[in-house]
Amino acid sequence: MTTELLVALIAVAVVVLGGGAALLVRRGRSELPPPRDLDAITEEVIDHPEHPEPHLPSEDEEPPFEEVPADEKAPASPTTTVERPEPAQGRLVRLRARLARSNSSLGRGLLSVLGRADLDDAAWEELEDTLLAADVGVGPTTELVERLRTRVRVEGITDPEGARTALREELITLVDPTLDRSVATTGADGAPGVVLVVGVNGTGKTTTVGRLARVLVAEDRTVVLGAADTFRAAAADQLSTWGQRVGVEVVRGPEGGDPASVGFDTVKRGLELGADVVVIDTAGRLHTKSGLMDELGKVKRVAEKQAPVTEVLLVIDATTGQNGLRQAQVFGEVVDVTGVVLTKLDGTAKGGIVVAVQRELGVPVKFVGLGEGADDLAPFDAAEFVDALLG
Repeated sequence: MTTELLVALIAVAVVVLGGGAALLVRRGRSELPPPRDLDAITEEVIDHPEHPEPHLPSEDEEPPFEEVPADEKAPASPTTTVERPEPAQGRLVRLRARLARSNSSLGRGLLSVLGRADLDDAAWEELEDTLLAADVGVGPTTELVERLRTRVRVEGITDPEGARTALREELITLVDPTLDRSVATTGADGAPGVVLVVGVNGTGKTTTVGRLARVLVAEDRTVVLGAADTFRAAAADQLSTWGQRVGVEVVRGPEGGDPASVGFDTVKRGLELGADVVVIDTAGRLHTKSGLMDELGKVKRVAEKQAPVTEVLLVIDATTGQNGLRQAQVFGEVVDVTGVVLTKLDGTAKGGIVVAVQRELGVPVKFVGLGEGADDLAPFDAAEFVDALLG
């Protein structure tokens, strides 16, 4: 290689490197190609000085789009997992096992009396006391005992198994399997069904709304929830958590806001989305305060400006006994209760409240709470309930 050629190559290299440095300063924070590519550019310029400098994107130009192979793409950010609730049918069989673990089973008390060899007057009085203690109520208790006494006498029942069979049949009749326990979740003319859930605080009302949403989602219904209990700070947050777990939208208002407004907005949103069902959680203030009960009536009236309320479910704590029955009476005077949800039914001797509430309100028990799990809300069935009581 001659001295002149070597000098020429060095001069070209200095020009290229100097130009690259100037370009780097001018571009500030712009990114240059990797070193390997820059080396190729330098070699191209040295070998072919007659060619124009290879193009580098300017600050004002967008870099060309390059398709990234699917296996090289960064994984998508994780999303909230939407749960698929279990089907509601068949859940009531769990109650049998839970009541069997209870030390205060109504069925155990009844069977211990009927299993005696001699059913004298004292035995029948003890049977009445057991039923009354379970909050069956005076009228239903008298009716059940009289029917049992007649069957035992007429059919000549002397063995415990026969007495058990008679008790089961009479209890099922008392609970009344002929009542319609379906939930009206379908509106007219394409409107969603509107379910209003009422009850005093502490009965598990908001939890019941969340569990009911899971029952409906398991039936492939589209649901919108309304957090109209605006006076209890945690209620809206609690309901939002239930909704997120099953992918259900929750309409809420400001804390301390107008519950009726939230009810109105919830039904409106259900109409906009074409939802199948709207479920509204209402404030659960003390049922003895007439002004607050009137407000509950206002929630129903305002919500019905959008679409008729198709179902009003009253939530009662099964362990409260006669106090729960009093709640049912007062709520029934304010809104037309169409069904009852009994919570905390597992492990209690107060199972007779099923009969008492139905007799008092003239409406059926439609759901029962079985425990603390997310899917521990079961559609009520008279025969399965009695079988659970009797173990």
